[in-house]
Amino acid sequence: MTTLSDRPNTALLVIDVQNGTVNGTHNRDTVIANINTLLDKARAEGVPVVWVQHSDENLPEGGDNWQYVPELIRLESEPLVHKHYFDSFEDTDLEKHLAEHGVGRLVVTGAQTDACIRSTLHGAMVRGYDATLVGDAHTTEDLTAYGAPAPEQVVAHTNMYWDWQSAPGRRGGTVDTKDISFDQQ
Repeated sequence: MTTLSDRPNTALLVIDVQNGTVNGTHNRDTVIANINTLLDKARAEGVPVVWVQHSDENLPEGGDNWQYVPELIRLESEPLVHKHYFDSFEDTDLEKHLAEHGVGRLVVTGAQTDACIRSTLHGAMVRGYDATLVGDAHTTEDLTAYGAPAPEQVVAHTNMYWDWQSAPGRRGGTVDTKDISFDQQ
């Protein structure tokens, strides 16, 4: 249903699954395994995969914490988008890569749920994309010391509210890894 004309394709977006962003996060290993399952499926179906990598003063570019986790392997043909803001579209070339592949629907995975995942989902929808969150392929750290809910509650709440997201000509939705379809729905 995307509002972007001539953009019938879907892409898998892998956001910030970097050593420094997922170290010690909720369900880390399961989330990474699910992302690998999605990567295999997307690649087998010829679905574009776009990687996003964050850097800022707490995650300096080039450092070990900045690197993607070793369990996930990016193919040379898969674009890597560097970002400095939570929204993966903000001041990046993400839109250019998606337009090149005729993408109007995103399947979103990665970290962290309450920052870059939420911001990118909303950023996608306001830009005209359909955006599907893979409910068991995103994670966040424990920020309860700062008054946030427990990580499993953050993930569950985000899955619940994104499942009901829609806007004129666009829709959100949440689906688990085993149920993902890269076909336009």
